[in-house]
Amino acid sequence: MHITTTTLLSLLGTSLRRQQPQGPQNGKAIYVLTNEDDNAVAAISIQQDGTLGDACLTSTGGAGAVAVDADGKEATPDALISQSSLTVAGQNIFAVNAGSNTVSMLAISPDDPLSLQMVGKPAALPGTFPNTVAASTKHNMVCVGMTGSQAGVACARFSVQTGIGAMDDLRVFDIKQSDPPVGPTNTVSQTFFSEDESMLFTTVKGDPAANNTGFLSVYPVTSDGAQNLQQRHRGRPACAAQGQASSLSRTETRSSPNGTAVLFGSAVIPGSNPPAIFATDASFGAGVLTLGADMKAQLTAAGKLADQKATCWTTIAPGGKSAYVTDVGINRIVEMSLPDASIVKMIDLSKVQESSVDPGLIDLRAAGSMVYALSPGNGSSQAAVSVVDAGKGELVQHALLGEVGVKNRAMGMAILM
Repeated sequence: MHITTTTLLSLLGTSLRRQQPQGPQNGKAIYVLTNEDDNAVAAISIQQDGTLGDACLTSTGGAGAVAVDADGKEATPDALISQSSLTVAGQNIFAVNAGSNTVSMLAISPDDPLSLQMVGKPAALPGTFPNTVAASTKHNMVCVGMTGSQAGVACARFSVQTGIGAMDDLRVFDIKQSDPPVGPTNTVSQTFFSEDESMLFTTVKGDPAANNTGFLSVYPVTSDGAQNLQQRHRGRPACAAQGQASSLSRTETRSSPNGTAVLFGSAVIPGSNPPAIFATDASFGAGVLTLGADMKAQLTAAGKLADQKATCWTTIAPGGKSAYVTDVGINRIVEMSLPDASIVKMIDLSKVQESSVDPGLIDLRAAGSMVYALSPGNGSSQAAVSVVDAGKGELVQHALLGEVGVKNRAMGMAILM
């Protein structure tokens, strides 16, 4: 399914102010998962000035789903209780289908970032309620986090010609969940690769009320059959390196850093050595997790947000020195320092008339000077993306997505640079 392109600016009217062209740092498009029963990726173009333009939908070939809260009600506007329900790797998008327990791969046209094409068929998963996905172009590997009654992580190789191969066996997280899962606590939050793509991280929320401890899971990427290939090629490592395939190890390192409880959205801090992760935690705000030589993490900096409702999503601008975090219950973006997680700036969008209807913000991405933040709405308010000039702390555009087909079950955001 490929729905006729709809112009967002015609739905919006105009952006709040026009920016000067930002240059090559600007992204080309953002992508959001509709997560409806007929699941689809909404592709939205980024114009030269950083504002959003045209949009269209492409079906994933699978079904979305919604987690439930403690009362058994649908857990919107945080339907998948996760970050990274879709991700861009190279010229491909990978998207989870929580209702059909599959993951889809779509190719992005090099000539038109709104033109998506399914590659192969959605791949069946060995677990239930997939809600987060990571992909590595270095290893041609896609890994999916699942948080239902069969929770854990599984991976597969992918090909740009044929799509996703068979998934390997589930690496189990024994969190004793259900289908659909009851959240937001005690669920898988996000799976993502390290900067050099040598490790796969997964954050899993605890449940302080039930004395259930959350954790950071780390699996290294290994090379399959390298030794056999070297022997076969009589010690010629160059040939072996070209021929060997990579897979995700089944040896896990798990840690529960002191001071954390419900680790959620995360972003690897570029250039950090030892590797460090900026992570949100709704029990206090956000902080820096630093990995030791044993691959266990420690909370080395913590930034407390005293008035938060649920700070759960984060992004780091390419080449930037700050992280940006959002709260599903507060319509604002908080800029925080990468070195020490201190608050740099509060961007309160509730004071801007065009954006005051948003109950809060979830998934977000940054490019150039802009931050793009999704609000799925709450049923009475439309799904929308707020485009914010982070440097000036100003809302540039409030793009309504309802007529495009994005509603309050929407999750995830990825960006094509």
